[in-house]
Amino acid sequence: MVQGVPEMHIITALFEGLVEADPKDLHPIPGLASSWEISPDGLVYTFHLRDNIKWSDGSPITTDDFLLSWKRMISPRLASEYAYLIYNFVKGAKDFYEGKTTDFDQVGLKAPDPRTLQVTLNSPIPFLLKVIANHYAWDALPIKVLLRYGALEDRSTQWTHAGNFVGSGPFMLKEWVPQERIVVVRNPNYWDTANVRLDEVDFLPTEDIDAEERMFRANQIDRTQEIPLSKIDVYKREHPELIHIDPFLGVYFYRCNVTRPPLNDKRVRKALALAIDRESLIRNVTHGGQLPAYAVSVPGNVGYTPRARITGTLDDARRLLAEAGYPGGSGLPTIQLLYNTSAANKQIAEAVQEMWRKNLGVNIELLNQEWKVYLDSQHTHNFQMERAGWIADYPDPHVFLEIFETGNGNNDTLWSNAAYDSLVHQALRAKDEATRYEIYQKMDAILVDECPVIPMYYYTRPYLMSTRVKGYSPNLMDNPFFKTIHMED
Repeated sequence: MVQGVPEMHIITALFEGLVEADPKDLHPIPGLASSWEISPDGLVYTFHLRDNIKWSDGSPITTDDFLLSWKRMISPRLASEYAYLIYNFVKGAKDFYEGKTTDFDQVGLKAPDPRTLQVTLNSPIPFLLKVIANHYAWDALPIKVLLRYGALEDRSTQWTHAGNFVGSGPFMLKEWVPQERIVVVRNPNYWDTANVRLDEVDFLPTEDIDAEERMFRANQIDRTQEIPLSKIDVYKREHPELIHIDPFLGVYFYRCNVTRPPLNDKRVRKALALAIDRESLIRNVTHGGQLPAYAVSVPGNVGYTPRARITGTLDDARRLLAEAGYPGGSGLPTIQLLYNTSAANKQIAEAVQEMWRKNLGVNIELLNQEWKVYLDSQHTHNFQMERAGWIADYPDPHVFLEIFETGNGNNDTLWSNAAYDSLVHQALRAKDEATRYEIYQKMDAILVDECPVIPMYYYTRPYLMSTRVKGYSPNLMDNPFFKTIHMED
C-alpha cells in the first residue's frame, strides 16, 4: 500500500528483500537470499534463502511467506498500485491480477523446496534484479501475523500497529504516534544484526520545512528531508559542511487529469507546458541545482537519454490555446492545481501560476492538502491538476515510462494510448538493450506530444545532515541504508 518516498524510508529500516541494493551504486547484492542463478535463456530466476532467517518476533521466514506475499500483491481485491512490478514480468501473473484465473498455481512463482524460490518470466527482463533489490513490492510479509488481524487481501488492518507489527529488516517497530513520531529499534533477530551499529532511528513527520530546519539547528534531528528554498544559498555560503545536494533520479511534474475539461484537450496541456520558464524557476525559486525537464525520462539513466523534447515558443503556446477555443485565455475555466502541503511546492506553484497568468491569461486556483489526504485525492482521481513527481523505483529507464500504460496502478492521469501500451510490452520483449532503448525513444516522443504530465525539472536532493552522521552513502534514489550508518560523538 506504500506509495511515497517518506514511507519507503521507513520500509527500508523494517524490511529486507530477497536481494538488496548496494548503498553506493544500487547494484544487486544478497539480502534474505544468499545466492541466486539465472537460466541460460533468462526466463527462470532461482533464489536460495539464507539459513535460519527470522522475523523480528523470532519465527522463521519461509518460502510460503514470499509466495503468499506475492499472491497478495497481485490480488485484484487488494488492488495494489504497484502490482504491475510483478504482473508485467512474471508468467501468468497478469491473468491472475485481471481475474482471468483464480489458480495461483498457474503463476510463475514457485517454491521447489523449503529454502528455494523460483520465478519464471514471460520474457527475459535484464533489470529484474534491480527491481527486486530496490523496491518493496517483492518483499515478504509475515503472513501468519497478517492473517491474525484479517484476510490476506485486506487493504487496512491492525497488523501494522506498534505491538502487532513484525518485520524482516535490521530494525523493528517500537512506537508509532501519528503526526508525531515513528520509532524503530535494532532487531535482535535480524540475520546480520551484529553489523547494525545504530540502536534506534526516530522518524519525525512535518510539513513545515522551516520548522524542520529550526529543529536541525537546535540539534533535535540529525538529517532533514528538505531545506527551505531561501536557505539553500545561505548554507552553501556559511555552512557548506552541513548542506548536501545529491543527484536524485526523479522528475518533478504537474499531472493532468485528462478526463476533466479543459485538460482533456492536449492543446491546452501543451500550451501550458510551453508557457513555463523552467530555467527561471530553477534560478529564482528552487536554488538546488536542478535541471530543466523537457521530457519525462531522466537523461543519462543507465545510458539512456530521451531525444524528444517539449519545444516551442510563447507564440506557439498562445496559438494552441486559441485553437482549443480560448484565445488569450478567454473563456478558459479556472484550473485548480492541487499540491501536497510544503513551502517549496507552494513557492513553485505560485511562480508557475504567475507565468500562466502573464503568458497565457490562464487563471489557476491553488489548493494544498496534507500528505495522506493528497494521496487519497490522487488515488481516487479527485483532482484537475496536481503537483507530483516520479522518483525511480529502480535504476533503469523503463521505470519512468511503464507508469503511463493504460490501467497501471500509478497512471493517475487516466490517459490512455493504445500505441503507447503496445510499446511498453515491446520493450519488455526487446532482444537487446539498443532495441529496447529505441522503443523508449518512441514512448518519450508520445508523452511529449500528448503531455498527460507537464515536466518541470529533474530533481536533486538538497538536505542538511549533521557531521556526527557517519557511514551514510548518498545514492541516486536517496535510499537511506540505516544498516551501514553510525553516529560519532
